[in-house]
Amino acid sequence: MRDLDPLRERFAVYRSDVTGQVVGPGPEQTRHALRRRRRNTAVALAVAAVLLVLAPVIAHAALRDDRSTPLPAESVEPTAPPTSGPTPTVTGSLSPSATPTQTPPESISRTQLLAARLDLPAWPPGVSKSCTTSNVRLRTMANEGSVQVPVLADVPVVHTDLDGDGADETVAVVACRIGEALAKQVVTFDRDTSGHIVTLGRVVRTTDDVEDILGLKITAAGSIEVRVADLQPCCTTPEYWKQEQLRTYRWEGSRFTQTNGPTKFGKDPRLTDLRLTMTYELGAFVDNDARQYLTTVLTVKNAGPRDVERISFEGLGLGDPTGGDWSKCGPPPPTEPSAEACLLPGIPAGESRRYTFEELIPGGARQEYMAPRSFRVVHWDRQDRRWRDLTPDNNTVKLDLT
Repeated sequence: MRDLDPLRERFAVYRSDVTGQVVGPGPEQTRHALRRRRRNTAVALAVAAVLLVLAPVIAHAALRDDRSTPLPAESVEPTAPPTSGPTPTVTGSLSPSATPTQTPPESISRTQLLAARLDLPAWPPGVSKSCTTSNVRLRTMANEGSVQVPVLADVPVVHTDLDGDGADETVAVVACRIGEALAKQVVTFDRDTSGHIVTLGRVVRTTDDVEDILGLKITAAGSIEVRVADLQPCCTTPEYWKQEQLRTYRWEGSRFTQTNGPTKFGKDPRLTDLRLTMTYELGAFVDNDARQYLTTVLTVKNAGPRDVERISFEGLGLGDPTGGDWSKCGPPPPTEPSAEACLLPGIPAGESRRYTFEELIPGGARQEYMAPRSFRVVHWDRQDRRWRDLTPDNNTVKLDLT
């Protein structure tokens, strides 16, 4: 162990030198530092107390716009450190649980109606059972074919907010075939909370009074204006025969009610009541009794309410004309279905005209094989348009020579 004594002596000297440099201050130095901290703390508390006393005075001066008092913004309320990037604009509640503003759903298009499964209001009486109303997939008029199924009519759909919920409902015409005609109804569609298309209600449908639905329009007040007709022309029926009306409907919370326009068509003011009566007489035989004279007297009364510009007789010409009013017959209009019709001047309302037609017809036993013949009077105007009669049953008479 003696060999280690010199090393111990050197280590003791090194420790004595280093300890004086790295050890903390002694008790006196510690007390001096503590007294300095207390003095600083006392000064800070005194300053804070002064500021606390002066704060109401400064605030009161600011409220009185006393410019002699210095503004406290720099000394009382320190400016918060700026945040990086621009400050976002706040447009709604900052609460993380707030619900974002709901945007109204888009209007329902024709394509969406054709793609959806729909429940339709009841069809008018008399339609086929194939005109279903539950879970219906509408077809277009082009792919309807001969099957009696519900279709989306070729009438443009319209959109408006009917129930005041801020979202537009869709109004469309759906149809289903009845023979050559179509049963039609105006139906409104909406979306439920899941976004599915649902039926809101029916506006109007074809009935005994309304036979056709021609168009839709939204008024400035948000109502539905429907163009309806009292006739649905088909086959040889002229388009100009139909009467048209505009009727307005509005949603009343649970159903649609009519708010404007006529409610009935009534009599067509363009029509009148022609009444036809007939007498006839068979005369002498000629040509060895092969032919016989026939004199037919047709009387037409215009029972009103309007004048008739022209009339025609259909069914004349059993034999060879020999006299009477045949010479007064003009050629039939180009739209007349009967090429043998006799066109004559018209009859004012309330007046009657008598027409006599003489001809030679097959005589004797040959008359037994002649079928009964019907004569009919028809109303024509100056534009070569043929018109219906208010009481068509009295426009025809029958000649039966057997």
